[in-house]
Amino acid sequence: MKKYQLLIGGESVDGANGTYEIVNPATEEVVGEAPEASSADAQAAAAAARAALPVWRNTSPEDKANLLLALADEVKKRSDKLLPLIMAETGATLKVGSALQVPQAVARFERYARSALQDISIALPPSIMPTTPLAAGGVIGGIGLRQPVGTVACISPYNFPLVNMAGKIGPALATGNTIVMKPAPQDPLAIIELAEMCQAVGFPPGVVNVITSSTPESGSALVDSKNIDMISFTGSTEVGVKIFEAGGKTMKRLLLELGGKGAAIIREDADLSKAVAGLASVWGFHSGQICTAPTRAIVHRSVYDALVAALVATAPQLKVGPPDSADTVVGPVISGAQRDRIEQRIANGIAAGAELAVDGRNPAGVDRGYYVGPTLLVNCTNQMEVVREEIFGPVIVMVPYDTDDEAIAIANDSDYGLYDYIFSQDTATAYAMAQQLEAGHVGINTAQRNHEAPFGGFKMSGVGRDGGDFGLYAYTEMQSIVWPG
Repeated sequence: MKKYQLLIGGESVDGANGTYEIVNPATEEVVGEAPEASSADAQAAAAAARAALPVWRNTSPEDKANLLLALADEVKKRSDKLLPLIMAETGATLKVGSALQVPQAVARFERYARSALQDISIALPPSIMPTTPLAAGGVIGGIGLRQPVGTVACISPYNFPLVNMAGKIGPALATGNTIVMKPAPQDPLAIIELAEMCQAVGFPPGVVNVITSSTPESGSALVDSKNIDMISFTGSTEVGVKIFEAGGKTMKRLLLELGGKGAAIIREDADLSKAVAGLASVWGFHSGQICTAPTRAIVHRSVYDALVAALVATAPQLKVGPPDSADTVVGPVISGAQRDRIEQRIANGIAAGAELAVDGRNPAGVDRGYYVGPTLLVNCTNQMEVVREEIFGPVIVMVPYDTDDEAIAIANDSDYGLYDYIFSQDTATAYAMAQQLEAGHVGINTAQRNHEAPFGGFKMSGVGRDGGDFGLYAYTEMQSIVWPG
């Protein structure tokens, strides 16, 4: 079994608090042991990132671009070993893993390698200023520059560890920041491998650091550290709130992509086949462990029964089973604790009056691992806990409505506002409705993404935007420079 270590200032070191086991959620077997970092380890990584900042921010754009391209190539070269590791850590199915877990990480590094050469400064029009007690008048020129924020702690979630981390460190490195990577406790091994790749392709010592731990200790130390200028966090709203509060003490810059409870409005004129395909992604795409998933179906009464019937017919077609089987669609959730939380949410929904149309608890054909199959709760109200709280599992809840205004009101009556959907063949009406939804992103007749679009949430779903060029803006500060013409 490989020995995994922290990377701090270019040196591979053991975690001060020993190691902890990483468990395969499909087999319940140990994948490997991750280093258990202490708060002192986190502080050392932050200090290393600070020390490396002057050299990296003054590295030429061409050299930054070449290193990011080399990293993309290195990830490609190691993909045959990375994919099985990520599948073992996350429980991702072969289809999801081979299509997204590694290739998307490569694509993000390649995209931000190009961005390292991009001029994102803003030319300002000249300003005619009169003479004042402050200074002589004249034509004053100016430019808005984007400078690197500085040192960034990149804290990623367990569902797409490599892809999400690539989406953070790609733009952060391209714009001249140094980083400390802190992956989710459940599946950090691929991120340690990524740090090793950064070292192998020639990133200067301290530019890329990684710490891992099973407890909040080291992550809290990064948030508190004066050597960290920015926290980029993807994860639960609960943890995001704590980061927001603690980060205020040192005026941390924040990029927080938090929880979601995606509302999918199904209008009376919807193409139900498209609606079923979109909603079924809650079941078949990484077992619903996606913050953008359309888990809350808000359905016009005229098509409600037909949609229920279509979903009930679809669920048995989605095979629940081992992730490495080519025909598996629904793999395990990340842990036994998460499985238990999902099942408790389902039970709470039934107790509150929801009807169980598809029961995914204790799916047949699997005798070990942390599995929940496709689950559908119908005749729900928007006041039920199961409708209001993020479940992060393969569970769809359905709420009926009568008018478009009612549908919008139900969708907006939520603490979350990350990603909503509208299914309608009247795209003009759908577009108008989309503008009334309190969500950072709205998909019309699709669950597909546009990776150049700004991504982030309203309300308790987060702060800030990344994706495409917006990722470059997220990791930079505006600086104005003016001069007399």
